Amino acid sequence: MNSLNNKIRILKWLALVTCIVMFLATFGGGVVTRTDSGLGCGREFPLCNGKLVPAHTIASLIEFSHRSVSAMAGILSIASFVGFLLFMKHRKDLQLFSLLTLMFVIIQGAMGALAVVFSQSAAVMGLHFGFALIAFASATMMTLGAWQEHADSRHTPRLIPGPVSRGFRNFIWLSTIYTYIAVYSGALLSHSVIQKVVNIGGFISPLLLHQISAGLLFVIILAVGHYSYRYHPNHRDIRILGVVSVLLILLQVVIGIILLYVNKPEIYMFIVLGHMLVIASLFSILAYLSYRVWQLSPDRKFVSTQAQRT
Repeated sequence: MNSLNNKIRILKWLALVTCIVMFLATFGGGVVTRTDSGLGCGREFPLCNGKLVPAHTIASLIEFSHRSVSAMAGILSIASFVGFLLFMKHRKDLQLFSLLTLMFVIIQGAMGALAVVFSQSAAVMGLHFGFALIAFASATMMTLGAWQEHADSRHTPRLIPGPVSRGFRNFIWLSTIYTYIAVYSGALLSHSVIQKVVNIGGFISPLLLHQISAGLLFVIILAVGHYSYRYHPNHRDIRILGVVSVLLILLQVVIGIILLYVNKPEIYMFIVLGHMLVIASLFSILAYLSYRVWQLSPDRKFVSTQAQRT
C-alpha cells in the first residue's frame, strides 16, 4: 500500500508540473501572437533561421522560447501518460485525461509548425489556440484528479452525499460548451485583427458579436456559481468550483474594462495575455466541473474510488 501511495504522490507532482508547463506554453503562444514573432525563426521548423540556437533577436528568442517550452510540455505529457497507464490502472478517467493532454499537445504543436512553414488563416490560428485550450484543460483535470486520488489514498473513503440533478448536470455541460465557443470567437477576432481581415460591415461587427457573447457568458457563469453553491451544500468540491468560476469571470470583466482604457502598447499586450489566461483557466475549471457532475449523475453508482480498490 505504501508503494502505491508513493507512486500516486509522484504522479500527482508530475501532473502538476505538466499542467504548469502547459500553462506557460499557452502563455508563450499568446506572447508570440501579440508580438508578431511567429516568423522570428523564419519559415523553418524545428531549426531557427537555419540554426539550432537562434540569433539573438527579440523575435527569434520569443519564438524559440515558445518552441522549447512546448517541446517540454510534450515530453512531460508523454511521461504523465505512461505513468498513469502503468501505475493507475484503476483510474481509467485519469488515463484518459493524460491521453487527451498528450494528443492535443501534439495536434496544436503540429498546427504551430504548419503555421510557421505555411501561412494560415485567422480561423485556423484561432483553432490552434482552441486546441491548446483543450490540452491545458485536460492537464488541469488530470492534475486535480491525481491530487484528489492521493488525498483519498491517505484517508478513509470519502462519503459521497448523493447525486446531482440531471438538469444541473446538463446545464454545466452546456455552459462549458458555450464557454469554448465564446473563447474561440475571441481568439478568431484577435487573429483577425492581427491579420487585418476583420470585416466591420454588415449588420453586426465581429467585435460587437464577441462583446455580446462575452456578456452572455458572464450571466451564465454567475448562474453556474449560484446553482453550484446554493443548491449543493453537501458537495464541497462542486461549491468550490462554482465559486472559483465566478471569481474568474469577475476578474475577466475587470481586465476587459481595463483594456478599454489602456493606450500604451507594451502594457496593453500583457493585459491581453492576462485576459487570455484567465479565460483559459475558467474553461479548465468548467471542464473539471463537467466531469464531476458526470461522476455524480443520478444514473451512476456512487462509490468512492478508494472503496472500489478495496
